[in-house]
This record gives sequence, structure tokens and C-alpha cells, in this order.
Amino acid sequence: MDESDRPLAGNVVENIAPERAGTATIEPAGDIEAGSYATFKLVYTAGFYGIDDSGSLKVVFRHAADHTRPQTEDPAAPNYVTAVASNDAILEVRYDPKLSVRPWDRTLYIKVVQGFMKEGDTIAITFGDTGGGSPGMRVQTFCEDTFEFRVLADPVATYAYVALPEQPTIRIVPGPPETWRAVLPTGAHAGEPFRLSLKAEDRWGNPSDRVDATVSLRANLPVRGLPETVALEPGRFARVIEDLTVDEPGVLRVEARDESGALLAESNPMEVVAGEGGLRPYWGDLHGQTEETIGTNSARAYFLFARDRAFLDVVGHQGNDFQITRRFWAELNGLMGAFDATGRFVTLPGYEWSGNTALGGDRNVFYRTEDRPIYRSSHALVDDRSDIDTDCGTAAVLFERLAQEGEDAICIAHCGGRYADVKYAHDGRFETAVEVHSSWGTFEWIVQDALEMGYRVGIVANSDGHKGRPGASYPGAAHFGAIGGLTCLLMPELSRDAVFECLRARRHYGTTGNRMILEVTAAFEGEGQRFAGDPSLGPATSEPVAQAMMGDIVQLSEGGALLKVRAVGSAPIERIDVFNGLDHVATHRPYAQGDLGNRIRVVWEGAEYRGRFRQVVWDGTASFGENRILDAVPINFFNRDKTLARVGETGLEWRALTTGNFGGFDAWLAEPAAGTLEIRTPPVEASVPLAEIGFEDTVFDAGKLGRRLRLFRLPERNPHLAVEMEQAIALSETGDNPLYVRVTQEDGHQAWSSPIYVFR
Repeated sequence: MDESDRPLAGNVVENIAPERAGTATIEPAGDIEAGSYATFKLVYTAGFYGIDDSGSLKVVFRHAADHTRPQTEDPAAPNYVTAVASNDAILEVRYDPKLSVRPWDRTLYIKVVQGFMKEGDTIAITFGDTGGGSPGMRVQTFCEDTFEFRVLADPVATYAYVALPEQPTIRIVPGPPETWRAVLPTGAHAGEPFRLSLKAEDRWGNPSDRVDATVSLRANLPVRGLPETVALEPGRFARVIEDLTVDEPGVLRVEARDESGALLAESNPMEVVAGEGGLRPYWGDLHGQTEETIGTNSARAYFLFARDRAFLDVVGHQGNDFQITRRFWAELNGLMGAFDATGRFVTLPGYEWSGNTALGGDRNVFYRTEDRPIYRSSHALVDDRSDIDTDCGTAAVLFERLAQEGEDAICIAHCGGRYADVKYAHDGRFETAVEVHSSWGTFEWIVQDALEMGYRVGIVANSDGHKGRPGASYPGAAHFGAIGGLTCLLMPELSRDAVFECLRARRHYGTTGNRMILEVTAAFEGEGQRFAGDPSLGPATSEPVAQAMMGDIVQLSEGGALLKVRAVGSAPIERIDVFNGLDHVATHRPYAQGDLGNRIRVVWEGAEYRGRFRQVVWDGTASFGENRILDAVPINFFNRDKTLARVGETGLEWRALTTGNFGGFDAWLAEPAAGTLEIRTPPVEASVPLAEIGFEDTVFDAGKLGRRLRLFRLPERNPHLAVEMEQAIALSETGDNPLYVRVTQEDGHQAWSSPIYVFR
């Protein structure tokens, strides 16, 4: 690598020749199943310099890695670590998750505290030492071809480390299939060819190549070309059935069943419409990172996964700007061009402007074409400062620079580790949307911030995935508390130009990863004027309209608006909430008071605050008194370490967290209204007679950022996969009326429409 293009290595230096710093090997070194328990013996052999008294080693892991945390306190607990010197030198061993430079910040530190090492002496480190009863080290839950136990040596005891020239690696591979997925496009014209994509994922969400099954396919509409059965063989990660057609309009769903007839998967709904033209839905995950910055797996593998295993239509790559070298920026743009294929799969060039929150916070920057400049927030991890004059230290400076240079760019405000402060900086010429959901959690407050300031923005959801799984990003066992989101883009065609026009017109909606059909329109009592652009940003042409769709900006002289919503879910719909800006207008449920039964839903939600450590721990218990639990089902328990368990016939206990999103459970009771629910969690303790839990939410507020517990009753079974509703809206005479909805499915998934902006 060119010295001028080398990313900063922090306290890693090259003043000592790496080949004289020693070597390291690991056993076993082959394929290891994701999320399984294993024991690894890493042997470091000292090089020419040995290790002097008070010198040390670091074994570092990527930030995104979610293997069990190394520990030296409990020999019976997971990932008990021991270290032994061959010459009986005394070693200090400890773990710190932030003792090295990102992305290699998770650190096992081993210091020689008495004695020294000479050339040929060894330090044997056992990860997951089972001698005291430990089950071993649970390896990372997501796949990676080269998972490194990266060894850094400080042989001269200066605390200046050198990376060994060859690093010990293992290959993490998927486990056996557990969950099946069937994916259809969300829209198609009658008689137009489409495809059905099938895959099976292991228990951690990795597409599995260990499938050996024949499945039968059943559709609710006649589908020409759909085989009765299809085989998935070992070695394949997915099966795609092309050239299917449906001749008549309707909503198509396809079931995949095993040889016994048991349901494996039901596809997302696909709307078949008559005629040609018009807008159609395409799915994108515009935001993720790879090993070249803070994620895992290569950028090339990232694009292949998005296209061939997540079945996305559109993908973006958003590496942290302060970690993108000139060489990687050129490589990334080359990959963008190579993978972009109009009509099949669209890539969006760009990066994440990663300024500190005090300077504006994270912004996703997208270009219409490759080879555009990268305007960094800083060069924090990039040695080459030859282009430092192009840095933009604040979000406001970034927007101004994009304008000065005439860049054809779009920005999205994002909440990750750093959150975007849209009140500090915003420019409607570039910043067209805010990201309401990602694998970091759910952030309705960022939408509210934008609307409070009078901005006209759309709503998107993406993954910000770090695990190399764009479009199918699961939290695994790490601090991420949600499934990565998806954005549905309503466009006349699949191309970069269409994506840019869609984002600028705000014709899109975001989901928590589900692929639902969502249509939101507003009908007006009088004639309105719809603007082609935002008139607050400069002159814009307009045309008379009697109705509008999501993203439209409409001036209405008199009368109100009738909001019309059609939602077709990937699971039964629990409710639709209607908003006019910051005001919650109404909640629509597809069932009535008389439909309620013996099912009680308990929901916890919210965050500690906006920043990085926003997780709320909801570990708790529930007792239904003398009432008997017939069944209990968890909601949004994404992390396999978080569980819901029965305690006798009347109680439940769980481990759970939220990061702005929600979780909970449904309990079906022997007696619908008998007894009292006693619930205990760290933020909330409550006692409620079951007879008082009904149609409306019973809410216990726990402060902070939307922390609360909600209790309500549901029908024993909700059959409503599709809902159509109308809501009259009395419009404010001043300012905007941003009309939008939030749809909640019974399975915990949600969707948010971009607002329709109506003003007098």
C-alpha cells in the first residue's frame, strides 16, 4: 500500500520491522459455524526482539464482532481466557472494548509484568478454555471469510505496537437452515414477467448453503410458470424462479411448504395492476458499511449480498468519511459502476459525512455519478492529508460546499453512534429526507425535529448494517437492538436518475425491514396547487390538483383534506396512526371493541437518550395472578440472547432491550378478564386488573426518550392483512400540515409514509 494512502493506525507503528516482531498461529483454523461454541488456541512466538519486561501484546477484534466477550474472572462462564508464557514469565490479562483504534477496538491486552520473552519463547492464549466448565467461546454470529484474531506486539515496551505481517484467521460459515424467506417484487403489471426468490436462514439470520429440501409452492392467484415444487440443494444460498406472470389484477401471495405440508414461509404481498406505466415500488437499503471502514466483509461481497441474497433493487454504501482513503474511494466508485445495471440493480455512490453531533452529526451523502469528491468531516483515520482543504468541518459547511461546487447530491439525516442534529444544520436543496429507523433503533424524534423546524423532508429507513448483510441486517448478539430497515421507492423505472428524482420528490416510505404495500393520498374539498419543487427554496411551477400523494407539496386556499390510506401487510395489521405534523390525529384499528378476546398485549418502548448508549433494559417478570396462560409469543425479540420464558402456569420472565423501537409479548389467557396483571421491569412497575385492559392503551410513562409501557387487548385472532381507511383532517391556517401515517403490524414491524405537505 502507498504510504500516503495508508489509514491511520493509531498506536500501531512500523519503526520496528513487522517480520521481526514475531508470528502467531491459531487452532482450529478452518470453517467454524456462526454463533457456535468453540475453543481456540492462539500461540504467539516471539521474534528477534522478544518482548521486554513490561512489554505487551494486543489481540484485537473488529468493532462489529459480536463473539462472547473475553473474560478472566469466571472459569465456568463463556469465553474464559487464559494465557501462559513458555518461560514462566508472569502475565497480566484483561479485556477492554476500546483499547485500540477503530475498527480494531475490541482488545485482549496481555502484558509481561515479571520477566521477559526472548526469540522463540511463546505465549499460548486459549479463548474459551473449557477446563473450568466454560462452554467455550461463542464465535461471531454472522459470516466472514477472514475473521481475524489480529495480533499487535509491543516488543520494546514503548506502547508503540506493530501488527504481525501474517494474522491468524478463521472462516465463519452459516449454520443449518431455520427460517425460510420468500420474496416477491411489491408491484407488477398484469402479464409482466417477475421473479420469486427463496432462501433459508440459520438461527442468526445468515443465508444458509446447508439446505437440502424440496418445497412445494402455492399461490392465491393463478401464476403462469410457477412450479409445483422446487429443490434447494447444498451449496446454494438462494433459489430464484424467473419469468413468472399473473394475468389478472389482485394481490398475490405465495406460500412455500415442506414435504409434510407444513408452512415454511409466506411471501410479502405483490400488487398486480392492469395497464402500463405509472409508479411502481422498488426496495432499497441505502446505508451500510464494510471492512474497509468499520463493518465486516469486503465491499464487493456487500454488493453481491444485496443483489443475490437480500434481493434488493437499490443499494448504497456509506463508509465513515474519516476512514475512507483515496484508494478505497476509487475502489468503491469502481464497484458502484460495475454493479449498477439499469432495470435490474441500482447502486448509489456516496459516503457518510461523520461529523460529531456538536457539528451537525451524521449525514448520508449520495451522488448521481461515480468519481465525485469526498468532502470529509475530518481526516481522523486517514494519514494522507493532501486533500485536507476539501474537509467540511460542520454540516452547514458541507451543504454550502455542495452548493458552491454545483454537486448533484442528495443528503439524508441519520442517527447512528452520532446523531444528526437537524436543528443545528439543514439545507432543503440537498437534505431531502430523515432516517426514522435503522439497526440502531427507531428515531421518530428526528422526524419531529424536522417538522418542528418547518422542513419539508421525506421519511426513509435503512440498515446502517456493519455485518455485511445489506437488506437483511439482523442484530445478532451485539448492542444493536433492531432489524435494519428498508425504503420503498415509488418510481417509473429502476435507474439512478429515477432514484434521485424519487428522493427529491419524497415519493417513498420507510419500514423496519418488512415489505408492505402502503398507499397514502389526500383528497381536497377545493382545488389545490401542487408544486413541482419546494417553493420555499425558490421559484417552482405548479399545477391544479384535487388530490395528492406522499411527498407532494400542495397549496390549498380553502377546505380541508381527506386522508386515504391503504395498507397491505406482510402480517396482520394492528393499527394505523395518523399525524398532522407533531399532532397525533387518530388511531385506526381494523377490529372493533366487540372483537376483543382473551389476548393481552404488553409493549415496552423507547430510549435512554439520543446518543450512542441509548439502550433501555427491560428485563422483567409478569404474573397474571390466578389466571392461567394458554400461550405466550414474544414480539421483536431480535437478539437470540434475549428470551421470553414461562414461569409455571401464571407467569412470564424475559430479557429484553429497546433502542427507540418497541418489544413485548402477547399472552392468551384462560379467563379473559379474571385476576390482576403484575408486571416488573427496571423502568416500570405496574399492577392492573385484567378487566381494565381494553381497546385503548393503558400507558405507564417512564420518562427519558419515549420510554413507556403500554397494555391493551386484541382479538384472539386478527385476520386483517389489508386495511383501507379515511380520516378527515382539519387544516391549520398557518404553516405546513404534514400529513403522514405510521402502520404497525401484529408481528412488530412498522412503516412510515413520507408526509404530504399542505399549506394555505
